[in-house]
Amino acid sequence: MYQMILVPIDGSETSTRGLEEAIRMAQLTKGRLRLFHVIDELSFALSMDAYAGYAGDWLNTLRDGGTQLLKDAKAKALAAGIDAEVALHDSFNGKVADLVAAEAVNWPADLIVLGTHGRRGIGRMFLGSGAESILRTAPVPVLLVRSHEEAVAAEPAQVTARVSIPSAALAIE
Repeated sequence: MYQMILVPIDGSETSTRGLEEAIRMAQLTKGRLRLFHVIDELSFALSMDAYAGYAGDWLNTLRDGGTQLLKDAKAKALAAGIDAEVALHDSFNGKVADLVAAEAVNWPADLIVLGTHGRRGIGRMFLGSGAESILRTAPVPVLLVRSHEEAVAAEPAQVTARVSIPSAALAIE
């Protein structure tokens, strides 16, 4: 059960939580991880905006960052005793969700584990939901791991209730 676990990562806090959960799952199942990072048009455009004035080779800068991200994630998995391999996808053809689905088929994965921001309402409308897109196109089961803030907000409040029943109030005759 779940021997081959695909873990899309992007360096975000939610992605890190997804990786941590995938490591725990692999420890339970004696499974392997494939850590997958995509450089797409959006990441390329955002990096150009973030480094305005930088005249270097954008694609190689993103590749170097993605390679380091995968290296760090692999080291984390190996430190936990989990075998992990990495894959960097850096062509600009296809949506991230479709690339993750294709990777799940080609590798072949038994499970995809990824972090989700759990956005709703306006935030989801403007920012979209990458996790939802992957969930809709995935050829295998998907485990979504909430961000820390979402997980805390979803926990029910701890309420202590006390019931006092006086022993003399009930008398059986």
